[in-house]
Amino acid sequence: MPKPRRTDISLISLAFIQTITRQRATQLPLTGLLRARCGSAVSAWRRTTALALLLVAPALQAANEVEQQIDQAVQRHLASQLDAEAKRQGWQGMRFSHSDNVLNSTAKLSTCTAPLRVENIDASPAPLARQRLKVSCSDPAGWSVLVNSQATVFVPALFASTVIERDQPIGAAQLATQELNVGKAPRGFYQRRDDVIGQTAKRRIRANQPLSPGLLIGPVVIKRGQQVRVVASQDGIQAETQGEALRDGRPGEVIKVRNLSSEKVIEAKVLEAGVVSSIFK
Repeated sequence: MPKPRRTDISLISLAFIQTITRQRATQLPLTGLLRARCGSAVSAWRRTTALALLLVAPALQAANEVEQQIDQAVQRHLASQLDAEAKRQGWQGMRFSHSDNVLNSTAKLSTCTAPLRVENIDASPAPLARQRLKVSCSDPAGWSVLVNSQATVFVPALFASTVIERDQPIGAAQLATQELNVGKAPRGFYQRRDDVIGQTAKRRIRANQPLSPGLLIGPVVIKRGQQVRVVASQDGIQAETQGEALRDGRPGEVIKVRNLSSEKVIEAKVLEAGVVSSIFK
């Protein structure tokens, strides 16, 4: 005699309950009859639902385990890429999160017993760009899925703690450290206070605004009318003389300088406080 299936048992049980309910209904008044029927129907529905959940639970659990394996493998893959990028960019204190979209169904996949392999489908993808990945299982069951993944990188960066007015030198009291989404800072950011302190605001900076190189300018290290040392190097020959700066200068800027020996006005690049380098034309 064949063994009855769970669904057959459920139907037999439900039929039995319905029979008992009909028998009891003849002994109850109308109100009691309605309650009995409603209660029996709800009870039967609950039992049927419970049996259905028992049947699908193993499959759901397996699918969840596969998705967890895929998520962990993608996270390790992204971490390797982003650690390398952090070293190249000099990011300190980086952390990241990621969101995945598995493009294939995992309902029929079994948990992989071997480490998953993750490959980039697109050649040399940007670490912060959306990546298309192939995740493969190499155990006897063997399967592969495609995944779209997006990493979001955060680093501690410098923000203005108060309003900083245009041409105002920046001091330590005007700086605060907050977490910054690197993907939303295309103009760059600062992490070291020494890189910011002493610089000047090019324009008004709002409180809680992240600081970027485009907002700041180096301090004036040479004043107009100041005597400076003019150094020159050409074809391996080095020389220096004294000059007079004809305008203020910051490191890296080119200013006009009068040679005090020849009275000739030349262009020179500001190297540091009191020192410029002659530019030959």
